[in-house]
Amino acid sequence: MPIQAIEPKRLYRQISEQLRTLIQRGEFPVGSRLPAERDLAEKLGVSRPSLREALIALEVEGYIEVRMGSGIYVCEPPSNQPGHDLDAEEGPLELIQARAVLEGEVAALAAKTGRKAQFDAVEEAIDAMEADADAGVKPLETDRLFHIRVAEATGNSVLVGTVRRLNDLRLGPLYDQLHSHFETEDTWRQAIEEHREVLAALRAKDPVKARAAMRRHMDIAYKRMTATLTPTPKPKPAVKAVRAAARKPAVPVKRVKKLG
Repeated sequence: MPIQAIEPKRLYRQISEQLRTLIQRGEFPVGSRLPAERDLAEKLGVSRPSLREALIALEVEGYIEVRMGSGIYVCEPPSNQPGHDLDAEEGPLELIQARAVLEGEVAALAAKTGRKAQFDAVEEAIDAMEADADAGVKPLETDRLFHIRVAEATGNSVLVGTVRRLNDLRLGPLYDQLHSHFETEDTWRQAIEEHREVLAALRAKDPVKARAAMRRHMDIAYKRMTATLTPTPKPKPAVKAVRAAARKPAVPVKRVKKLG
């Protein structure tokens, strides 16, 4: 047998592959609801953010459907037609974490080195984002422009290129699908206000406040996208014991072994 290169897989891909196999074997029948995220994460021995990324991958592939406020349901198996190739996709939640670390420092440096004309360009991007929101257009491109303009105020071309690349990764199917579950007009309005807080710190030439404002902006985005997709109502105390006694054996799932 020819030797093949070993390619370490991202954790969310390991999780999605196991869940996909269980679905294909009929352990989770079509139309059934998957266990709550918290329960699945505990059984698999992984964090809820990693599980969230795996579930979004399965939704993009067509194996499940997320119904906000109701549950996560198994769909008819997708056809054999080629779909999205997610092997090279970065996990959207890991992407937000990486951006928070990098762009916080970018904002701090921009506050130190940026010039008025560059800050004016940042403000133009925010105004364009607000105009998109007013017109009912999802301001994803103008949001991307804001982050690039902040990076340009550092005068460092490597940072500009890195911020551009990280923001371009937001255009992938995983990030887009995850974002669709939490994206509303109100969340975009909130993001615009958070951008203006960053701008105020830049114009004040205050690196500490600029870093804090950008980190806060990214942290809010992370918390929003890690909120529970399907809140599970708490059972009444009187029926807890009955449910525990009647509970059937859980579907066998293996704890995911992290690579690396």
